[in-house]
Amino acid sequence: MQQKNKIKEIIESSFSTLVEWREHLHANPELSFQEEQTSAFVASKLKAMGIPFEKGIAGTGIVALIKGRNPEKQCLALRADLDALPIVEENDVAYKSKVEGVMHACGHDVHTTCLLGAAKALQSLKDEFEGSVKLIFQPGEEVLPGGASLMIKEGVLENPKVDKIAALHVFPTMNVGKIGFRPGQYMAACDELYITVNGKGGHAALPNEYNNPIMIIAELLPKLEAYVESLSDGTSPYIFAIGKLQADGATNVIPQSAFAEGTLRTMDEPWRKSIHEKMQQFVLEFLASKNAQGALRIVKGYPSLLNNEMFTKQSMQSAKDYLGAENVEEMDIRMTAEDFSFYSQKAPACFFRLGVRNEGLGITYGVHHPKFDIDQNALKVGAGVMAQIALSALD
Repeated sequence: MQQKNKIKEIIESSFSTLVEWREHLHANPELSFQEEQTSAFVASKLKAMGIPFEKGIAGTGIVALIKGRNPEKQCLALRADLDALPIVEENDVAYKSKVEGVMHACGHDVHTTCLLGAAKALQSLKDEFEGSVKLIFQPGEEVLPGGASLMIKEGVLENPKVDKIAALHVFPTMNVGKIGFRPGQYMAACDELYITVNGKGGHAALPNEYNNPIMIIAELLPKLEAYVESLSDGTSPYIFAIGKLQADGATNVIPQSAFAEGTLRTMDEPWRKSIHEKMQQFVLEFLASKNAQGALRIVKGYPSLLNNEMFTKQSMQSAKDYLGAENVEEMDIRMTAEDFSFYSQKAPACFFRLGVRNEGLGITYGVHHPKFDIDQNALKVGAGVMAQIALSALD
C-alpha cells in the first residue's frame, strides 16, 4: 500500500478523535504564555501515543521526537502554536469557549490538533522513513517577542539539529479540502511604532500660551508617511499605517501630550534595518522645528517569512500527490506576519495554508473575528498533508 493511502487510513479512522481534540482545545483556550492546560493536554496525548517528549520549553512549550530508521541521519520538524486571543466568542456551538474573553480565533486549536494527528500517523509509520521527526508545540505566537524566538534560544532546533521545518495555518478564504503554498518570500516583517509628542498644554482660548501637540502630531504623521515612501525604491512592498491616536484634552483644554501607534511592514529585511534610525531622526528634527519634544519608539517584531524554494516545491508536490493537483494552490505574498518566520531564518522552511471555509455551513468569517470557525473536515486534510510532507522529505 502506498504511504499516502496508509496515512489516509490512519487519519480517517482517527477523525472522530481529532474532532474531539479540537473541540476540547477550542472550548478551553488560554492566552499567550499561559497555555498550562493546553500543554498538559498535548502531553497526555503524546504519552498515550508512546512518543517521548520534553515539557517546559519557553514556559509551556513541548518538544517531542519520533525516531524512524537511522534516526540520526536527518531531522524534519513540524510546528504548531498553542495560544488563543483576547476575544469574546460569538459562535453558538457546543464547543464554544468556556473562558470569558478568550477565544481560539486564529485557529491555533486547529494547528495543534493537526500536528497531533500527523504525529499519530507518523508514529504508526516510523519504520517507513529514515531520520527523525521533531514535533514542536509552541507557546505565544500572538505576542512579541514570539514563542518561536524563545524556543530557538532554548535550543529547539538542536539535539538533533533540524534540517527542515514545516507548519500550517488556517486560511478562511480558501475552501475546505484545499491547501496553499508559496515558494520564496511569503509574509512580511513587522515592527510596532509608538510616537509621543510633548507640546505645552493650556486653555484653548489663549493660543499664545500653548503649543498644541494634537496639531503637531496631525502634521507629523502624513509627513512621516511621505518620508518613508521617499526611502523606498519601489521594488518591494511595504506598509506604513497608523492605527491609534490619543490625546486627553477637552473642548477648551489643550493637552500636554499626544500619542500615535502604528505598524511598519516590509518584505525587504536590509531596507527595514536601514530606515529605523532615519525615521527616528526625522521625527526628532520635525518636533524640534515645532518647539516640541518627543520621540518615535520602534519595537522590532517578527522578521520576514521566507519559504525555502526547493523544500516548498517538494512539499507542494507531496500535497498534490496526497490531495490531487486540483486541490493545491499557489498563494500570493501577504503583508501579515507570523513568528514562524524566526524558524525560516534558521532552517529551510515551508509555511503553508489550510483551507477551512464552507459557505454552505456559514463558515466564512476571518481569523481574529468573534465568529471564526472551521469546517472540521479540514483537520483530516491538515493532519494528512503534514504527515505526507514529513514522509516524503525523509524518504
